[in-house]
Amino acid sequence: MPLARTDTSPLFGAGATSTLRLVVYLALGVTLMVADFRGHYLKRVREFTAVAIEPVYRIAAMPADAARAVRLAVADRQALTQENQRLREALLLTQARLNRLGAVAEQNTRLKELLEVQHSLGLGVQLAKLIDIVLDPYRQRITLDAGAKQGIVVGQAVLDAYGVMGQISEVLPTTSTAVLITDASHAIPVVIERTGLRTIAYGSGSSDRLDVPNIPVSADVKSGDKLITSGLGGSFPAGFPVGEIQSVAAEPSGMFAVAVARPAAALERSGDVLLLRPLADPVGPPALKGETGPPSPPPGEGAAFGVPAATSPQPPAGTAAAVARPAAGAPANNPASSNAAGSPATTPAAPVLRPAHPAAARPAAPPAQTTPATAAPVTAAPPETTP
Repeated sequence: MPLARTDTSPLFGAGATSTLRLVVYLALGVTLMVADFRGHYLKRVREFTAVAIEPVYRIAAMPADAARAVRLAVADRQALTQENQRLREALLLTQARLNRLGAVAEQNTRLKELLEVQHSLGLGVQLAKLIDIVLDPYRQRITLDAGAKQGIVVGQAVLDAYGVMGQISEVLPTTSTAVLITDASHAIPVVIERTGLRTIAYGSGSSDRLDVPNIPVSADVKSGDKLITSGLGGSFPAGFPVGEIQSVAAEPSGMFAVAVARPAAALERSGDVLLLRPLADPVGPPALKGETGPPSPPPGEGAAFGVPAATSPQPPAGTAAAVARPAAGAPANNPASSNAAGSPATTPAAPVLRPAHPAAARPAAPPAQTTPATAAPVTAAPPETTP
């Protein structure tokens, strides 16, 4: 069954009346717009209307704002998580670098100390690095990265920047093993630096203890005394630190005292060591000293005073004779001839040197003396006999 129409007539219906109504409404709208544009008559009306409608807008935008806030919260949390992870990784990397720099700085300090020790020793040393260490009670050994190829030999002393560590006991081609001074089977001759008392320090099997037994009761030994190598035995040069006395006590027999010392070397911490090279002993007699005495005179000057001239290479017989005897017709070089010619004899004639060869050693004719004059004596070198 059809429903009855209860609605009123529409605003814009068909017919002339509806069309007139539309025209009226359009004209009213245009009039209001022109009046508002010219005189701003509806400004306050719009303000009140906007205030009344604004809550409706906010309520309508609330779902979108909530969705945006949730999206931003999730994105921010994810970004913060990623940034936190990056910062944590950077912190770990920086900490690792800092630890590495600290280790390098510590190693640099140790190497500087070793370098200073090397310069202060004045001995031949070689740097080596620890690659293994054994600190058992019955076996205290260290292994070094230098062996026979590097010139290491058994018996070399091993030092660090603080004192004596031990000596080489086994040498392999590329590595070597050293026994520490704290090994139970090791003993080192020492001297107390303050009093000069010589004794022997024995290893105890502990890396922080040395035993010094058989000390006379009357000896002046007290806690804090320094122990240094005495040089006896030839294994360790004298003057290197060995340890420091910690305590002194009497033996049960009462005849001797026993001291406990702490090693000076950092046996548990050192990573680089110095190996003392053995000094080569001189072989053969000592070198001859240079001849002492007055210098020998020149050849011509010695003959003038009757001293035999220095031996020189002898020329051939014919050459020597020609040099010794003047040519025929040449004036003789003697003071008598000069005086005969009327020249004053003021300066004695130079002596005539004759060769030592037998063929050239002939006597000269005596000069004719016309006037008394003083002539220089002529001294001939003694002839040498040749086979």
